Amino acid sequence: MSAWIDVRVAEAREVTPVIREIAFEALEGQLPGFSAGSHVQLQLPNGVRNAYSLIGDPSDRRAYRIAVRRQEHSRGGSRYLHEELRVGDRLRLGAPANLFALHSEARLHILVAGGIGITPFLAHCAELLRRGADFELHYAYRGGISDAYVAALGERLGARLHCYDSDERSLDLNQVLRGRPLGSHVYACGPQRLLLGLREQAAALGWSDSRVHWEAFAAPEPGLPFRVELARSGRQLQVAAEQSLLEALEAAGVELPNLCRGGVCGQCQTRYLKGDVEHRDHFLDADQRADSLMPCVSRGCGSPILLDL
Repeated sequence: MSAWIDVRVAEAREVTPVIREIAFEALEGQLPGFSAGSHVQLQLPNGVRNAYSLIGDPSDRRAYRIAVRRQEHSRGGSRYLHEELRVGDRLRLGAPANLFALHSEARLHILVAGGIGITPFLAHCAELLRRGADFELHYAYRGGISDAYVAALGERLGARLHCYDSDERSLDLNQVLRGRPLGSHVYACGPQRLLLGLREQAAALGWSDSRVHWEAFAAPEPGLPFRVELARSGRQLQVAAEQSLLEALEAAGVELPNLCRGGVCGQCQTRYLKGDVEHRDHFLDADQRADSLMPCVSRGCGSPILLDL
């Protein structure tokens, strides 16, 4: 990825016991503008690159803010950001990209967040308030754990905010979606079970795919080590258990276009010629998976993979 921006950590604070908010400011000049729903890639000193939603108001370009949940099985990203990153540290991040924009013609925006999935909706809410748009936010969380920003959102949104503390009430997706007026669009971000449940309910209630928007950013899960060969050069690479195939290629000097690094956007789609592949993406269909993989999340699971690179 090109166009890296040099930044310093301007602020870091614990929002909940497992969620840390971090603000970055440019070392030189002004940060590029961004639209609600945008994310940036963060390049860490330990070699890990992850994508994080920008949670600030898009009208405020003084700093970029992200919120990171500590992951129990971190490959080094969330652990580093929680345990090692300090105010004043210098890092590099990529220019903002948007895969989760608000639909320009929606009459009602229904936002559904699960836990740390609240992050893109913080910018969305700021933008929708500025527009005077019709919207509501449904926020499911565990009280005292993943309930970041509940109080602040309550003050800003009032009756638009609907809270679902898992210890008190559950989020009923059928109730959220049924009986909605024509022109309503729903947006979801959170755990995989939330995204699958919402898409199933939307389909059952007759919602068209064009009215259902979701974001599934997640750092790639670790797995068993595996080998790959690059067909055009004959080079062989070993992918470590805590490393993604994309990271191994980048470490070897092979750069591929990418945006989300989570198997969603399709930018890094790569053809393979043979080998056993464990597909973990949310982009390729069954036919495409016969000869293509997403190196940001796909892993080998048997014989070495021969890439058309």
